[in-house]
Amino acid sequence: MARGDLSNDEWTALAPLLPAQPARGGQWRDHRQVINGICWVKRTGSPWRDMPERYGPFKTAHLRFTRWAADGTWAMLKRQVIALAELDDGIEWDAQADATIVRAHQHAAGGRKKGLTVAETQAREGIGRSPGGLTTKIHTLADGRGRSLATLITPGQAADTRQLVALLDLVRVPRPGGIGQPRTRPDSVTADKAYSSRANRQALRGKHIRATIPEPNDQIANRKRRGARGGSPPAFDPIAYRRRNQVERGFHWRGVATRYDKLGPNYQATPDLVEMLDWLRAVPDGHDPRDRT
Repeated sequence: MARGDLSNDEWTALAPLLPAQPARGGQWRDHRQVINGICWVKRTGSPWRDMPERYGPFKTAHLRFTRWAADGTWAMLKRQVIALAELDDGIEWDAQADATIVRAHQHAAGGRKKGLTVAETQAREGIGRSPGGLTTKIHTLADGRGRSLATLITPGQAADTRQLVALLDLVRVPRPGGIGQPRTRPDSVTADKAYSSRANRQALRGKHIRATIPEPNDQIANRKRRGARGGSPPAFDPIAYRRRNQVERGFHWRGVATRYDKLGPNYQATPDLVEMLDWLRAVPDGHDPRDRT
């Protein structure tokens, strides 16, 4: 087992969740070997052709990665692994929101589809052009230990504040045993000043989620200028806010820190893969999903 490959315990937890072999036609190459190859490419940021031979043909790994990105398999696996962590009370539901700018490699350009405008292409592929070059922004909502519950990619110029509700809508953690509706709401959300807006605070109140978001100076001044009509200052817990840096500690793989994927679904699947592996570490050793009670 090479550095970065799935451990035996991680594989034991993940294997039952993977798609079954097709009933007809050719058989898939071993899932574990191929996934380890995909992880090597994404962890190192290397071209697919440079993938070591021990992981099999690079075309097989690339095709499986792109197929599972297009049909949502990576996102599904991430949700299922998060559900396994919840079996052992592994989720801290005091969530934290943040966003980070990612430079896009020149090879990530050119994903425009015929018939779409530049703006429509940017929204579809999650890549934008600014004076600094091509950029993508990763928006994430993490649990209290910094592990992502939901991730969304947008063009780099997209405002952080407009993505908070969209992130909350992506949270769906199946209940233990698959009984009942998935959990969709954290207990609280902590975020920096970029997320401070009346719309966000109203949305959080409507979902009965506590907000720990500081007011920027211009909003404070505007509220005071309006006097009694400006209302009271929003509640703010400075002690809870100190823990917000947990969300800033992820996404160190080179394939995430720099975008090499041309298509939006492929790049979205990259943090989904990284986050799935991060959550696997929270699953009890050797846990089999079929043991759910």
